[in-house]
Amino acid sequence: MLKAYIMNNYKRPRYNIKYLAALGLLLVLGCRLPQPLVLPEQPAMPDTFTGSTDTAGIGHMPWQQFFKDARLRALIDTALQRNYSLRKAEEKVKISGAVLLAAKHAWLPTANLTASAGVDKFGDYTMNGVGNYDTNLSPNIDKDQRIPDPAVPDYFLGLRSSWQVDLWGKLKQRKKAALMRFLASTQGKRLITTLLVSEVAAHYYELIALDSELAILQKNIALQETALATVQVQKAAGRATLLAEQQFQAQLLDTRSREYTTRQRQLVVEAELNYLLGRFPQPVPRGKQLAVDTLAATWRPGIPGGLLTNRPDIKQAELELAASKADVLAARKAFLPSLSITPYVGYNAFKAGLLLNPGSLAYGVLGSITAPLFNQKQLTAQYQIQQSNTRISYYDYQQKILRAYQEVSVALCNIANQQEVYKLKSKEVTVLQSAVSTANDLFLGGYASYLEIITAQKSVLEAELSLIQARRKMLAGTVQLYQALGGGWR
Repeated sequence: MLKAYIMNNYKRPRYNIKYLAALGLLLVLGCRLPQPLVLPEQPAMPDTFTGSTDTAGIGHMPWQQFFKDARLRALIDTALQRNYSLRKAEEKVKISGAVLLAAKHAWLPTANLTASAGVDKFGDYTMNGVGNYDTNLSPNIDKDQRIPDPAVPDYFLGLRSSWQVDLWGKLKQRKKAALMRFLASTQGKRLITTLLVSEVAAHYYELIALDSELAILQKNIALQETALATVQVQKAAGRATLLAEQQFQAQLLDTRSREYTTRQRQLVVEAELNYLLGRFPQPVPRGKQLAVDTLAATWRPGIPGGLLTNRPDIKQAELELAASKADVLAARKAFLPSLSITPYVGYNAFKAGLLLNPGSLAYGVLGSITAPLFNQKQLTAQYQIQQSNTRISYYDYQQKILRAYQEVSVALCNIANQQEVYKLKSKEVTVLQSAVSTANDLFLGGYASYLEIITAQKSVLEAELSLIQARRKMLAGTVQLYQALGGGWR
C-alpha cells in the first residue's frame, strides 16, 4: 500500500509536466504570426514639368493673392463660409477627431461604479447548498454571519474594472490608424476647399464671358437692323429683291434667338454659382470684361515633388495608406496572446443591512492570458482583408500621383495653346470687322451682293464670340493649373 501511494504521487508531477507542455505547444501554435505585408516599389516621379526647375510654384500661393479681382475674392470668401459640401467635410473631421479621442484612451482601464442585487436558491445536493448548510451549523459564526435560507440574497456596491494590457502594441497601432485617418479627413476638407475655389472662379469667368457675348450679340443685332433697313430702302427703290430682304430678316431673327439662348445660359451659370455660395438665386456682382491681369501674372508650375506635399488628394491618399498599414500591423498582432486584468473593490453582503459594514469590504483581482486557438481562420481572413485594403490604398496613392502629374502637364500645354488661339482670334476679328465695313461699302456701290454682307456679318459675329471664349478658356486654364498644383486651400 505504501509503495503504491508513493508511486502514484511520484507519477503525478510527470503527468502535470506533460499537460503543461501540451498546453504550451497549443499556445505557441495559436500565436504563430503570418508573413508581414510587402508592397511594390514606388516608381520615381519625373524631376521637372516641361523643363521648369522653379520650386516656388503658384500652387503654394494663397487664393487671396492669386485672384486679384476683389469681387471674385468676396464670392470665394462667401463660398468658404456657407458652402454645404465644405460644412459636411468639417463634420467628418469632427467625427474622425472623436474616433481618435476614443483610440487614444483605449489602453486605459475601464472603471465602473456598480450597485447590484440578486438572489439565489441553491439545491440541497450542490456544493453551495451543502456548504451553506454546514456553515450555518458552525459554532464559529455569529447571527449576522448566518446565511439566509432557502434563498440567498447577494448585494454589491463598489468599483469593477477591466484592463487589457497592450503587450504587443496592438492598441498603439489602432491609435496610429485613427490619427492618420483624422489627418486624412483634414486633407479631405482641404481638397473640397481647393475644388470649391476653382469652381467659383470658373463660374465667375463664365458669367463675365456670357455678359460679353450678350453685348456682342446686341451690337450685332443693331448692325443687322441697320442693314435690314438699308435693304428695305433699296428694295423700295428697286435696287434690291424680296429675297435679299428675307435673308437679312432671317439673319436678324437668328441673332435675336441666340440672345435669348445666351440669357438662359447666363441664368443657369448664375444659379450654379449661387448654389456653390450656399444661397438662393440672386444677382451676382461681377466685372464687366475678362481681363488676364485679374490673375497672378506668373504661371510657374514648380517641381513635381511639390505635388506630394501640396495637393490635398495626394496627402489624403498617403495618410489613408499609413492608416491601412497600421491596421495590418494591428491585425497581425491579434495572433499574439492578450493579457487582461480585472480587479474589483467594494462592499459585498447577503444582508442589505450589513452592506455598508466595514466587515463587508471585499476586493479581488483576476489576471488572464488568452491566445487564439480555434479562431485562427477568422484572424487570418481579417489579416488578408487588411492586406488587400492596404494594397488598394497604395494603388490609389500611386494613381493620384500619376493623375496629378498628368493634370499639371495638360494644364500647362492648355495655357500655351489657348494663348496662341487668343492671339490668332484677335487678328481674325480685326480682319473680319474690316471685311464687314468693306462689304457694306461695296454693296452700297453695287459691287457686292447682299450674300457677301450676310456672310461677313455672320463671320465677324462668330469670330467675336470665339474670341470671348478663347479669353475665358485662357483664364479657366490658369485656374485649372492652380488647382492641379494644389492651390486654393491656403
